Amino acid sequence: MAPGGNRGWLLRLVIAFGFAQGAVSMARPAVSYRALSLGADERAIGVIAAVYALLPLFAAVPLGRRTDHGRCAPLLPAGVILISGGCALSGLAGSLATMALWSGVMGLGHLCFVIGSQSLVARRSAPHEQDRDFGHFTIGASLGQLVGPIAAGALIGGQDMAAGSARALLVAGAGAAAGCAWLWRVEDRTTATARPGAGQRVPVARILRTRGVPAGMLVSLSVLSATDILTAYLPVVGEHRGIAPSVVGVLLSLRAGATIACRLVLTPLLRLLGRPALLAVTCLLAAVLCAGVAVPAPVWALALTLTALGFCLGVGQPLSMTTVVQAAPEGARSTALALRLTGNRLGQVAAPATAGLVAGAAGVAAPFVMLGALLLLSAGVSWRSPSRPAPAQHPQPPAQHPRTQAQHPQTPPGPQEPTNSLAQQPTSTAPTAPTTEP
Repeated sequence: MAPGGNRGWLLRLVIAFGFAQGAVSMARPAVSYRALSLGADERAIGVIAAVYALLPLFAAVPLGRRTDHGRCAPLLPAGVILISGGCALSGLAGSLATMALWSGVMGLGHLCFVIGSQSLVARRSAPHEQDRDFGHFTIGASLGQLVGPIAAGALIGGQDMAAGSARALLVAGAGAAAGCAWLWRVEDRTTATARPGAGQRVPVARILRTRGVPAGMLVSLSVLSATDILTAYLPVVGEHRGIAPSVVGVLLSLRAGATIACRLVLTPLLRLLGRPALLAVTCLLAAVLCAGVAVPAPVWALALTLTALGFCLGVGQPLSMTTVVQAAPEGARSTALALRLTGNRLGQVAAPATAGLVAGAAGVAAPFVMLGALLLLSAGVSWRSPSRPAPAQHPQPPAQHPRTQAQHPQTPPGPQEPTNSLAQQPTSTAPTAPTTEP
């Protein structure tokens, strides 16, 4: 089936991603509680969290290259199995070293699933549908991020933290495994073959120098860093301002709900502004709103600020995927998506560490000002990013044709000549339709 056809595969992929992301979002706080019950201190918990983010960095580009030259679908069940196994075995682990190991396995599984699924969306969506389809795809992640922590809190709550955290991890493993039920027929085999440029190996340096790729990576890193730091530091802000933890939870839920709402209305927003302008405007507004979180305000004003911030942050992830996919060279789009994920993981490690240093030196409000500056920079580079894929280059006609016509200028071409020309160039139209590119 050609790109842009029946979209049942996308619905199944969104549901599967919701299960996978929900399991990870449920497992990550449960891993911390489980480690605490085993005697971990803050440093040990930081190491376990870093293994989740750092270990997959070494696998991202090889997995992207493998997907560029083959099918996407095999990465999906492999990712689900690794997530499920990492969650369940973390619940059974009896030492901090094994906890760190299985946390890394979980992170590798999440990376496999995300690279495979993002490449699948890029490959099966027509260029003019990629913004919309990536927006719908990321709804699965938002739903998982919304439901996972709530489910973890409900299962962990109680006197016995060790038993509760182990139970939450086992349930997360089962939830991830349930995602496999939705992975049938998500990939059309015809889109995995005969792709222009699929046999080429594009150097990483060339991908990173391509206009649009660095911009997409920066926007993605900025938005993800803002979400992570907001989740980590809003409870601290609440503690300083006397806001109850239950209210802080509601505020974070408002942000997540606004992100989902944004992705549901992404298509009309794109029609109104276009991708570069929409990215620039939302990053600019998010920068102002992030700085606004640092200003003491009543709870109702903070709720409005976070709702608007969540809506603006919902634009960055799906549109940065499209920016990277359409800017990347042919035959290297999955590798470009993998590089984007590598930047995200580096941001997940560096941003909280930097925020901690800034907060320790200048106060708890300082990380939000830092995020505002980062998002402001993203707004500037977004404005200059390409709005559509570069036009494909058509092959030039053979040199002998003009010479032949020059020898017989008075004779109009007969009915056999166009047929012969097409027969001599059977693949001349392939580069003009990059819709099957990963």
